[in-house]
Amino acid sequence: MPNLTDLATLRALCEKYDFTLSKGFGQNFIVNPGVCPKIVEASGIGPDMGALEIGPGMGVLTKELAKAARKVVAIEVDRRLPPLLEETLGEFSNVKIVLEDVLKLDLHQLLKEEFGDMPVAVAANLPYYITSPILMKLLEERLPIESITVMVQKEAARRICAAPGSREAGAISYGVAYYAQPRVLFDVQPGSFYPPPKVTSSVIQLTLHKKPPVETEDEAGLFRLIRAAFSQRRKTAANSISAGAGIPKAQVAKALEEAALPASVRPEQLTLEDFCRLQKCL
Repeated sequence: MPNLTDLATLRALCEKYDFTLSKGFGQNFIVNPGVCPKIVEASGIGPDMGALEIGPGMGVLTKELAKAARKVVAIEVDRRLPPLLEETLGEFSNVKIVLEDVLKLDLHQLLKEEFGDMPVAVAANLPYYITSPILMKLLEERLPIESITVMVQKEAARRICAAPGSREAGAISYGVAYYAQPRVLFDVQPGSFYPPPKVTSSVIQLTLHKKPPVETEDEAGLFRLIRAAFSQRRKTAANSISAGAGIPKAQVAKALEEAALPASVRPEQLTLEDFCRLQKCL
């Protein structure tokens, strides 16, 4: 099998298959041999489990997942890659490449067909330009998965894993905290990739909650409220919610008062519980 963390090998494969890296697909392939085994170990994926990967690229992480898991299903949107992956992953009979856009896939159906009753975890080096949509799809669809271990931009990792009510928190922090317990595992430097990105990366892990930490009768409404609150981050929650949700400011101010929240409170100062109370009052 080709050494996929060797730069000369990667270049030779690209030349053989007339493959050029696509900025549009956010393609930066891992060439540090220590990174992928570390991701797989952190994921906890074992011989009785299935692994779902998104964006296998040339198969560097896929190979390590195939060594650890009973079965690996890798979703790839780039239609140029399957012939190359047939060579790089040819020795593994437990790997299946699904040539689709993950954001358009019925993941419940895919997991049922490919893994059956097998416990499944997600492990991936996500395309950075669509990190948030992919993560929220995995969480919002309440898939039968145990955890999500992925590499993302360091700045995005800090925002995703920020505690609601903290200065670093953004709308996605609240969405993630509602569905899972997030944590940053380790950083990965630009030199670990080909070509090197301009930013440092981080591997994070989301362990899914069995039930959300707060109760709401309208999840979609709660997240619309949170997105509205962060639509104009520099403003007070009252102003940003009024503008973002199209609610009269006086009504928002009254709801804040009923929820025992200061009129001048900023979005990042609110907890999930605060947003739930505010939603009920609105």
